[in-house]
Amino acid sequence: MNSILVMEDDPAYRSSISLVLQMEGFDVRMADNGADGITMVRDARPDLILCDIMMPGLDGYSVLETLKKNGTLADIPFIFVTALDDRADVRRGMSEGADDFLTKPFSAEELVAAVIGRLNRIKRIHNQVVESAIPEQQIKLLQLLTAREREILLLVGNGESSKEIAERLDIRINTVEVHRSNLMKKLKAENAVILARWAFVAERCAGDVLSAD
Repeated sequence: MNSILVMEDDPAYRSSISLVLQMEGFDVRMADNGADGITMVRDARPDLILCDIMMPGLDGYSVLETLKKNGTLADIPFIFVTALDDRADVRRGMSEGADDFLTKPFSAEELVAAVIGRLNRIKRIHNQVVESAIPEQQIKLLQLLTAREREILLLVGNGESSKEIAERLDIRINTVEVHRSNLMKKLKAENAVILARWAFVAERCAGDVLSAD
C-alpha cells in the first residue's frame, strides 16, 4: 500500500483529498501546515507528497526547498496543490523540483490520475535502473536463494561473523556455516570477499526483482 502525505491548511480540501485517496486504497496522513508536514516526513517517509503552496508559516515552496536539501528525502515525488494558476508560480515550482501541479478546483479523477501516474513513473524508473545496472545472470542466481540464505548473505555483507549471525538469528553456528557453504556454491563464490560482493548486489536487487518464497 502506497503512503501519501497531504499538506493542506484548508480543512475542506484536506478532508476531501484524504477521502478520495483512501477510497483508492492509499494510506493517507495529513498535516495542516508545512512545519508539521516536514516533521511527519522525517518520522515516516511517504511514497508521495501532495502540498498546498499558500500555507501559514512555511509555505509550499519552503517545504519543497527543505526536503530537496535532505539527501534521503529529496527524491520523494512532490505534487503542488494550489489555487494559483499564474505561469510564473508554475515555473517557480517546477524549477525548484516539483514533479507536478494540481490547480484548484480539481476533480477526484484528476487527483487520482496525477497520483497514480507519478507513482507508476517512479516505479518504472526504479525498475529500469535496477535491471540495467545488474546483469540478468546475476539476478537469476540470486532468485535461486531461499529467504534465509538471502538474509544471511546480507549479514555477511555487513561484515558479521558466523557467530554474530547465529546470535542475531538465534540459530546454531553450524547452521550458519552450512548456509554460507550453500551460498558459495549457488553463487559460484570462491571466497568470502566474492561472497561479500554478492551481498552488495543482493541489497540493490531487493524488492521487486527478487522473487518471494
